[in-house]
Amino acid sequence: MNDDSPLKLQGITKNYKEFHLGPIDLEVPRGYVMGLVGANGAGKTTAIKIALGAVRHHAGAVHLIDKTRVGVVLDQPPWHTDWRVRDLSRLFRRFYPDWDQRVFDELAGWAGVSPRLKIKEFSRGMGMKMQIAVAMAHRAELLILDEPTSGLDPLARSELLDRLSDFMTDERHAVLFSTHIISDLERIADLITILDHGRVIASGPRDEVVEAWAMVRGGAADLTDELRPRIRGLRRHAVGWEGLLAASDLSLCGPGIVSEAPSIEELLVHLAKRKESENAS
Repeated sequence: MNDDSPLKLQGITKNYKEFHLGPIDLEVPRGYVMGLVGANGAGKTTAIKIALGAVRHHAGAVHLIDKTRVGVVLDQPPWHTDWRVRDLSRLFRRFYPDWDQRVFDELAGWAGVSPRLKIKEFSRGMGMKMQIAVAMAHRAELLILDEPTSGLDPLARSELLDRLSDFMTDERHAVLFSTHIISDLERIADLITILDHGRVIASGPRDEVVEAWAMVRGGAADLTDELRPRIRGLRRHAVGWEGLLAASDLSLCGPGIVSEAPSIEELLVHLAKRKESENAS
């Protein structure tokens, strides 16, 4: 694997009885934040578990740097609930050769926890912050975060994103950030991969992915037979219609059609709608 990419998934597939993931191709280079976005159930958590070796895949290849250089932030801390904060540092300093107790103590203070506090007494925000504390105290080079801001209040979310921005000041670092909260990605992501029903429907540099599409709106007379089948997630309303159109097809639009850059959320919603309509047919 190229050392500039601490994580790479190539052609990953996983089959369940009622869900199929893949093929997934995803690369997280050093110096970049990759946003993995999709609705609940799109396959984000499954892809992360495969990357970490927690779930076996049926086909494809996973390339991951040494796990001692990977920090993981999950929905809930993966630690015994009767452990105390002081137990975390005692345990992890033995496992991680580059453990920095000063960093851990500083971030534990940021999390608002005392050394005697038990894991089961953590609030959700404390749990997220303490997972960040462990990841940064052992000098991780790759952070993998699965819905880290879900359920956090706005202040806690902002603080966590600030910490990630600080982490990325080192160009050797990289982040895979899985979320369905689009505003988080718009703030920190350099690259995005959009999943829908287990498949990648868009991937690349964030600005390029957005610029490849346009939100278009017009009146009923503007929706020509040539244009209609090219609209993704076509939605009609009382005064006209709107939908997503490939930027390369904008030449098909008449003068009555208004176009503008889509948000990441509009991309996700409209591309997914197209897929649902195709499945229904």
